[in-house]
Amino acid sequence: MNDPMHALANAITEKFILAAPKEAAKALETLATHEILLLVSSLKAQVLVSCFNVMTPGKAAAVIRRLPLKQASYILMHLDVPQAALLMQEFSAPYQERIKAALPESFVQILRQIPSFPAGSAGHLMQTDFISIKTDFKIAQLVERLKNLPRTKLPSVCFVTGKDGALKGFIRTPELAFYEPDSICGSVMTPCAGIAPNLSGTELETALAQASVDSLPVVNDKQILVGIISRFAKIPCEKEETFWKKWTHH
Repeated sequence: MNDPMHALANAITEKFILAAPKEAAKALETLATHEILLLVSSLKAQVLVSCFNVMTPGKAAAVIRRLPLKQASYILMHLDVPQAALLMQEFSAPYQERIKAALPESFVQILRQIPSFPAGSAGHLMQTDFISIKTDFKIAQLVERLKNLPRTKLPSVCFVTGKDGALKGFIRTPELAFYEPDSICGSVMTPCAGIAPNLSGTELETALAQASVDSLPVVNDKQILVGIISRFAKIPCEKEETFWKKWTHH
């Protein structure tokens, strides 16, 4: 395939994924792994996340492990957590060790724990696609990061963590315009606490109803920020099987 045709195929694939990720995933699954790579390897990681989130884990894993390690680890971290855990199981033992070394230990621990989380819990529903910044960073640095995001991806809140990744607070994105560019994030943030991944569906509904922001931060036992729960998350009833259980029953 010559370069102009290759570029056209990439552009069409990207538009297809953005418009209909589920349909695009199904279409790509019918291709051989090397053919999928030709179409997607040059696309933005954020585009690939929306596609691999709904692709059969075995097929998605086969493609991801052939991408550069930095790109693969970014994609894995931004998938829905149950899907990321399923993909990790599909990787060979040597590749699992390689990818784990490129991921934050807190995220690796969450992937290990997810089968034990209650149905509809925070751990099953949380997303890892969030914006966080360290307490000693300046507002200008946070704004610069947000500038690189598509408008549809702009979060309503940005979370602030310590140097160790522990949650400290949040900053509402619309309020950034009121702060001086040199203001330190830790000095203007609103302090907050996180919720545990094993928080049950009923407890999670209560926490979301009482939240003052659109996203609740999820922290592990060391208070490290590992994910967020959107106010609009669909919390299954207790009798409804989780995605993880449905998959493992097959």
